[in-house]
Amino acid sequence: MDEQSGLGILGRLKNAWREITAPGSDVGELVLSPELPESETKLLKEQMNACLQGVGGEVSARGRAAQLGRAYLALDDTGRERFLSIMAKDFGPDKEKIDAAAQKLIDADEDNREAAEKELKKALIAPRHRLLTQFNALPDGVKFLVDMRAELLGLSKKDKEIKALEHDLKDLLISWFDVGFLELRRITWNSPAELLEKLIAYEAVHAIQSWDDLKNRLDSDRRCFAFFHPRMPDEPLIFVEVALVTGMSGNVHTLLDEEAPVLDPTQADTAIFYSISNAQQGLGGISFGNFLIKKVVDHLSRDFPNLNNFATLSPVPGFRRWLDKVLAEGDPKLLLNKERDVLKSLNVSPGSKGSLKAVLELEDWYKNPEVTTALQHILMRLCARYLVKEKRGKGRAMDPVAHFHLTNGARMERLNWLADISDNGIKQSAGMMINYRYKLREIDSNHEAYSGRGVVKESSSFKALVKG
Repeated sequence: MDEQSGLGILGRLKNAWREITAPGSDVGELVLSPELPESETKLLKEQMNACLQGVGGEVSARGRAAQLGRAYLALDDTGRERFLSIMAKDFGPDKEKIDAAAQKLIDADEDNREAAEKELKKALIAPRHRLLTQFNALPDGVKFLVDMRAELLGLSKKDKEIKALEHDLKDLLISWFDVGFLELRRITWNSPAELLEKLIAYEAVHAIQSWDDLKNRLDSDRRCFAFFHPRMPDEPLIFVEVALVTGMSGNVHTLLDEEAPVLDPTQADTAIFYSISNAQQGLGGISFGNFLIKKVVDHLSRDFPNLNNFATLSPVPGFRRWLDKVLAEGDPKLLLNKERDVLKSLNVSPGSKGSLKAVLELEDWYKNPEVTTALQHILMRLCARYLVKEKRGKGRAMDPVAHFHLTNGARMERLNWLADISDNGIKQSAGMMINYRYKLREIDSNHEAYSGRGVVKESSSFKALVKG
């Protein structure tokens, strides 16, 4: 759980959860030291067991769960890790009960099979699962659990039992965040200031530089939509920023230019999705971005009948990492002979002649016209190859953004040279961005081709680029 998020929740819950455990209830205050020393772990386990036993009725059970949650939020990083470790290891599934129930099912005759199945299902539900569902019943409990999973995601990389707890929580969140429960809302300049501040904080693709920048992104020729959950009404889950333009946009700096004239959105023929940001780290791996895009396309199609193109202007975040690795390993087949000749003709520094690796290590290489002219076709071909041919198993595109859009039924339309020359754009993708196009009549067939057979749909110009 990041510090800002954790403190925000703690501030909201101090009042709401304190009221649940107000004086007069039979629930005492659970006070733990921030680092949760070993001497206090017994007290914590007793509180967890009390939550599970449900003594005193529903009101007392909610009070104990609220005390447990307040105690967790008051811990420091070390204390939270110990808290989660106790929940994972001391309140996991009872393996002996599972084995006994499984054997009973194996031995059951037809008359007793249904009862044996129910007993096994019950044995498979770990006590920690019930603890998590108790938090869900509290005010802001869903947001509390979403942020708890964000903490678990980091810890699970080094502890398999914590990973099992993270999987339990993920399963619960998947059921609670079914797309049928989500509400699509448009965010405008007139939206509450608190929500606009979150938009600035959560933007993960193209950082919002100022309030003027944000106002520009919410102007009349722009749209911003987000999914919300009824239990987290003030917290966007994922949001998309859209530009209504004429023709296919190929440069993000042009799209974000605050001095550019505002277009009449009714005259636009293309909707460009230029930023999609997941706002909740704790919902990582729970995908509803594809539903967001489809919902927004439907919404825009109704509002603007002239729109006939729906496309993204997307980063290629894994390209330079892949290219640098291949260059370091020295793949002799990476470059074509004509490309080697072009590199040999460059004379921009003594050590860079003939070496793509050395040229890319030059400071501000993308600002040198001689270098950019020489590298344009080379890097665009290699980037297209990376996007189409490089896989990470089971036919999945190596690039995560490519995998996302191909899974959603888009096709690779056009690669754009020096479309993002921000520090991050150069570092990640040598400045290139790609248009993924969503042709409404082809979305389902494109999705089936990629998800079922690993086939990447490309425009004719993209195919030619891959071939070189």
